Amino acid sequence: MTVIDSSSQVSGQTICVTGAGGFIASWMVKLLLEKGYNVKGTVRNPDDPKNAHLRELEGAKERLVLCKADLLDYESLKEAINGCEGVFHTASPVTDDPEQMVEPAVIGTKNVIVAAAEAKVRRVVFTSSIGAVYMDPNRSPDDVVDESCWSDLEFCKNTKNWYCYGKAVAEKAAWEEAVARGVDLVVVNPVLVLGPLLQSTVNASIIHILKYLNGSAKTYANSVQAYVHVRDVALAHILVYETPSASGRYLCAESVLHRGEVVEILAKFFPEYPIPTKCSDEKNPRKKPYKFSNQKLKDLGLEFTPVKQCLYETVKSLQEKGHLPIPTQQQEESVKIQS
Repeated sequence: MTVIDSSSQVSGQTICVTGAGGFIASWMVKLLLEKGYNVKGTVRNPDDPKNAHLRELEGAKERLVLCKADLLDYESLKEAINGCEGVFHTASPVTDDPEQMVEPAVIGTKNVIVAAAEAKVRRVVFTSSIGAVYMDPNRSPDDVVDESCWSDLEFCKNTKNWYCYGKAVAEKAAWEEAVARGVDLVVVNPVLVLGPLLQSTVNASIIHILKYLNGSAKTYANSVQAYVHVRDVALAHILVYETPSASGRYLCAESVLHRGEVVEILAKFFPEYPIPTKCSDEKNPRKKPYKFSNQKLKDLGLEFTPVKQCLYETVKSLQEKGHLPIPTQQQEESVKIQS
């Protein structure tokens, strides 16, 4: 677990977090408040009960303001960002619908950068995605995926992968706008994010695990996925914000697992759930994990949470939040974390 030095002068500093009610953003708000920052979080509706968890965070009463803002409404963003030293732009549509994904992601990102330039913020940290990095059919399996890699936009279009397409074009727009406006921009590119939920609802990346536990998935796919703990992603944003020399992109990933390995880990920890044991594709050879480098974040001092612990904490959180039935005491006692 990475401990960030909290002796740095943060008291009085205000950070704007866009889309503050989201899975990753909620953790950013939590850790920023713990460090002593003032936080202005943008949400669509500050009175919506689904944002209630933010008001319950330690320090929220004193140092959190929820601002009603929309990515496509520049004036609302400008008002939220005014008076802030930094902006964490994490709000983004998560959908495979090109109309809902691409335009809001690009226009919203440009609006945030322009508002940040006007407010003369010290630095903008933008939450991009592995989706902007690794979608490239021409990459050799031996190539290491790192910050220099970009997804092939034509390939994303042709395969109708609008999420990755939207993430890539939004990040490119962020870089272009930042250069044009003289904004100090740093980008974090997380892989699939897991870990404990602060919000009451289940988000898209957590459904990826929930489906293996609640019986809705009878088989697992012959595919690989990179994973990272939500707390590590939030910490990565704070680290790159607080480190003056931080620049460029930062790939935020702990390890790549085949879906078969994921279900094996889940079955070891939680044998009482109907976890699938069969692969949906038993004809083709098992897909091999791709190689990646997370050295840039490690060099800043980030220590990644092991993926096994990450999966364990995700399931425990789903139980606590009432999204999964909790096993009997006896089964509970038989579960031991093996890292």
